[in-house]
Amino acid sequence: MTNSTPAGATPPRPARPAQPLVPGESAMPGAPPAVREPAHVPVAHVVRGGVIEGVHHGSVVVLAADGSVEFRAGDIEAAFYPRSALKPVQAVGLLRAGLPALDTESLALTAASHSGEELHLATARRILDGAGLTEDDLRNVPDLPYDPAVRDEWIRAGRGPNRLAQNCSGKHAAMLMTAKARGWPLENYLDPGHPLQREIASTVEELTGQAIARVTVDGCGAPLFAVSLRGLTRAAARIATAAPGTDEGRVAHAMREHPEMVSGSGRDVARLMRAVPGLLAKDGFEGVQIVALPDGRAVGVKIADGADRARMPVTAAALARCGIDPEILAGFDRAPVIGGGQEVGTLRAAGALAPFFAPSAGAVPPAPSAA
Repeated sequence: MTNSTPAGATPPRPARPAQPLVPGESAMPGAPPAVREPAHVPVAHVVRGGVIEGVHHGSVVVLAADGSVEFRAGDIEAAFYPRSALKPVQAVGLLRAGLPALDTESLALTAASHSGEELHLATARRILDGAGLTEDDLRNVPDLPYDPAVRDEWIRAGRGPNRLAQNCSGKHAAMLMTAKARGWPLENYLDPGHPLQREIASTVEELTGQAIARVTVDGCGAPLFAVSLRGLTRAAARIATAAPGTDEGRVAHAMREHPEMVSGSGRDVARLMRAVPGLLAKDGFEGVQIVALPDGRAVGVKIADGADRARMPVTAAALARCGIDPEILAGFDRAPVIGGGQEVGTLRAAGALAPFFAPSAGAVPPAPSAA
């Protein structure tokens, strides 16, 4: 994807070729993933009182350190929308497009789906202030804070939805800052044809290793690019393994230093990053999760029905398959099923991912194989 430089604007930095992860893999983006109904498979069971009450379908990919596929379940090659799990890639794209130097907290917020805590709002304001802009310049949709406790307090204080509280405000503030630094128009920075968005799209294609299949609008109003689950996970691995000082390395360092900025103080993504040294993690609406380790091992998860409750247990099981100690993952590997105010079952990974944790009490045995 190319773009012309407006008169008087700062010219873009030269594009860098993608670095292949697997010997023989092309450095140029490949064909776009197929747009089709994904062939998802069962990945999680909801067990109540020893009976499977519900089944979540989805797809999972585990990449080895060399980028090859170590494990797959479901359809990892079909086009899908990563939602906010794409934000670390977009943050790299912003740096390549000319995002001015930010402190690590602000750069982490650029890749965030934040909870709307005061530390998030203050950091988003700092990004805008650094560009000589205000909340009025943002074009993301107004919203209440994402974290339920923060949202309840916000409402008790008589506050309504605004753009700064919306969980993508850090990304939008950084987009505006980049556009202003490059001399690009601000009022239409969310247009897919805007030079900023075209440069971000180019980074998406480079890091995923594939052309974009479709472009639509995300919930916040920003362009959203369809790639495959395998491509998204490849991009996460490339960011996690990047050398210090590179654009990818800067994003990885900021996220590792400030996991609470990437999500929120008590969110599962921040807790997982603290529990596993060097891990990068980013969630997205509709049941998407990526995680990547400094040696290149990486996991991508998509829950077909978009249920957030299955996202982390399936991710934990995939990380165990990746070689992470299951004891470290205790607490992430299941979600309680409640009856009468008490735990009466669990939601846990199923299928080929199930053996990586000891069975819980009342677990349902696997179905017998057909004769």
